[in-house]
Amino acid sequence: MLRPIPDFATYPTHHCVTGSMKHVYDYHRFPISEDLLLGLGRGLGFTYFHIKGADPFYGGRANIGRPGEEGLEKTAGRRTGVAVESHATSSARTAQATLRELLEADEPVLVYLDMGFLPYFELPAEYHFGGHVVVVAGYDPDTMRVLVADRDQDLHQVGWEALEKARGSHYKPFPPRHTWYTFDFTAARPPSAAEVRESIGEVCRGMLTPPIANFGVKGIRKAIRETAKWPQVLDTDALRRTCFNVAMFIDRRGGTGGGSSATCTAASLARPHRSPASPALPEWGQS
Repeated sequence: MLRPIPDFATYPTHHCVTGSMKHVYDYHRFPISEDLLLGLGRGLGFTYFHIKGADPFYGGRANIGRPGEEGLEKTAGRRTGVAVESHATSSARTAQATLRELLEADEPVLVYLDMGFLPYFELPAEYHFGGHVVVVAGYDPDTMRVLVADRDQDLHQVGWEALEKARGSHYKPFPPRHTWYTFDFTAARPPSAAEVRESIGEVCRGMLTPPIANFGVKGIRKAIRETAKWPQVLDTDALRRTCFNVAMFIDRRGGTGGGSSATCTAASLARPHRSPASPALPEWGQS
């Protein structure tokens, strides 16, 4: 019978990455807000790029694990004493076997996948985004179906084949590569005030002094200039796809929590009990 892992709690969340992390943290009896996880993980940023042969892209995430980056999951883990490891493979068989082992051990699994292949979304057939994150929280080998936590109150039933198609998607620019994460809570602890301040400084530096003009505040200004040119440089279909994609990532439906992740970041600053670093932070979050 298809049932969730015992003691796995279901509730609505906002951001696909930090909401999924919160599910894992809560399951391991380490309650923490997803807003604080996003802040601790240096998750807020801005990216604009238009690669030849692809549609223009807006992104509100930083610290996505590019070469030289730790990645949001690992950075937030380090600042909460949780050892976080990422795993990826080109082998569908290896990914499936490992997922089964973890689920049979009653361990919810955070996975990356292409949301365009998830049956509970009503998305255009050509829409693909492989940077979406969910938690697989139940599995029935008889029916070959899993339960997925994806920001909603209720879990979603997904067939094993559909899940594999989503995890193994090759669509660029973010093919998920069967990526999954494991978490060790042995040394888990609350973040220090110094770590909260440090994370805020890192976000500010990333926005104000980005390495290239496509990132941060410079990227926002570039996006404004380039977006005005879209009607001249994109054909009708590409313009329609691009406008839909940008709307998805600005709106909470795309998994950003709203405002391309800015809403969750503001919330992490605006609630004193979530941000012990400074009494001034609530004012920053409301500005």
